[in-house]
Amino acid sequence: MSANRKIGEVILDVQNISLSFGGVKALTDISFDVREHEVRAIIGPNGAGKSSMLNCINGVYQPQQGSITFRGQTFKHMNSRQVAEMGVARTFQNLALFKGMSALDNIMTGRNLKMKSSLLAQAFRNPFGWSSAEREELEQREFVERIIDFLEIQPFRKTPVGQLPYGLQKRVDLGRALAMEPQVLLLDEPMAGMNVEEKQDMSRFILDVNDEFGTTIVLIEHDMGVVMDISDRLVVLDYGKKIGDGTPDEVRNNEDVIRAYLGVEH
Repeated sequence: MSANRKIGEVILDVQNISLSFGGVKALTDISFDVREHEVRAIIGPNGAGKSSMLNCINGVYQPQQGSITFRGQTFKHMNSRQVAEMGVARTFQNLALFKGMSALDNIMTGRNLKMKSSLLAQAFRNPFGWSSAEREELEQREFVERIIDFLEIQPFRKTPVGQLPYGLQKRVDLGRALAMEPQVLLLDEPMAGMNVEEKQDMSRFILDVNDEFGTTIVLIEHDMGVVMDISDRLVVLDYGKKIGDGTPDEVRNNEDVIRAYLGVEH
């Protein structure tokens, strides 16, 4: 699926990241890079440190050692908002949607960083015509409607998210991240809990986001069939350490990876 994708220069460079919680080492000296327009997977057993790695990249955790360089700018300590403003969006393994709000309104929350009008200006309507805040909100809604069309959730745009099936909620979560117009999209187990058909749909949307929007994808996923099918390169973690890095074929034939994660064929 990824054979025709044009991969660019390094957009994200992770160098020597170590993260500890008290005496427990979550990550030890992890280094890898992500190239523009690629789908880069992070795989490994439960507890390998995959989500911790994403949390370091998007500013949720502050690593004790190492640095992360995004588009040539190196940072050691950034908060989540700063990272988002730089162009990195994130979905989470556990959905954090507003269950009582519609799919459209949930995706609209992803446009907050793009809104130039103040909250006060948005709250008051101009009785003599369209205010700048109202015009801006209309533009933002048009952008969100395009995402809704792209993700094929038009019939559910006004439905409270809590009433949607799990697979569609995951799609809304992806839409909210896309609303931020990210250069790099971090996906934490986007297919967890899905059936085969839902996984196929989500795989297609991830590849379409990558192809049509040119968005670079960093993906955590347990389904090895999916990972090997849609990824350009994989980095493999085990107990917080990197044990493999390369193309799907290289990782598939890596003895350390086979022993730790893929299992040895008998």
